[in-house]
Amino acid sequence: MKKILSYIFLLVLFQSACAQETPNLPEDVVYSQQDVAIFSNIIQKFEPKKDQPINKLIPDIGRYFLGDEYVAHALEVTDQEKLIVNLRDLDCTTYAENLLALARTLKSEEITFERYTQELEKIRYRDGQRGDYPTRLHYFSDWIYNNAANNLVTTPADSFGSPLDIEVNFMSTHPDSYKHLQRNPAFISVVADQEKEISGKDYFYIPKENIDEKMHLLREGDIIGLTTSIEGLDVAHVGVLVEVNGKLHLMHASQSNLKVEVSDEPLSSFLKPNSKNTGIMIARPVDTIN
Repeated sequence: MKKILSYIFLLVLFQSACAQETPNLPEDVVYSQQDVAIFSNIIQKFEPKKDQPINKLIPDIGRYFLGDEYVAHALEVTDQEKLIVNLRDLDCTTYAENLLALARTLKSEEITFERYTQELEKIRYRDGQRGDYPTRLHYFSDWIYNNAANNLVTTPADSFGSPLDIEVNFMSTHPDSYKHLQRNPAFISVVADQEKEISGKDYFYIPKENIDEKMHLLREGDIIGLTTSIEGLDVAHVGVLVEVNGKLHLMHASQSNLKVEVSDEPLSSFLKPNSKNTGIMIARPVDTIN
């Protein structure tokens, strides 16, 4: 019964979207009519809340996707680098990116699908400019600090966190794991140079053993990256903090449970002592939209 109702709901979304004017977008933006329909439904639902702070708006939008399916490699669907718009299938990073892009669109003066795709490109690519595959912000530490440089987020842990030594090289040393690196070997050296640059910067995080004492410095709507001890990587998972019964939990596209969900346990318990997660990096969305 639940699946039948879901199909009926999607049909209504399709019919609603088809009645709208087709977005005026370049050919290198990949989207479906279903994405337009979902976007329209979100705007209709959350536009009355657009004036609330962005750290409240993001969790509200995030709950819209609860129960949606986790799909890995959601951006690796074309041979050439294009802007992939996908509100149907989400991994942990695209979930966070979409929430930020949708919230920024709602708080802008131009609440359109075109503006949403512009915000998504601004968030996903180095300095907001999409080029070939290496321009995508693949490492989340790089994502955080590049978006901070472009005034989309701040990095609050810089003032209260601990220094984080990062040495990333996983992509250049495992090119067979990445479709675009397999097909374009020339990109490997470009990525390797970027990895050296990323590794040479200063970063701050909260070690997992210190999260309880620093919890009062976190807030709902923060986008967090779970740092990892896996060699060559900086962050292994991404999510958004949400308040549940006065405590902060992680809302995320879960790879283990294959759906968007809110963690059963608070953040401090979610980061298990024996896991490879070492702590969290924090991106705090900026409320002012240019």
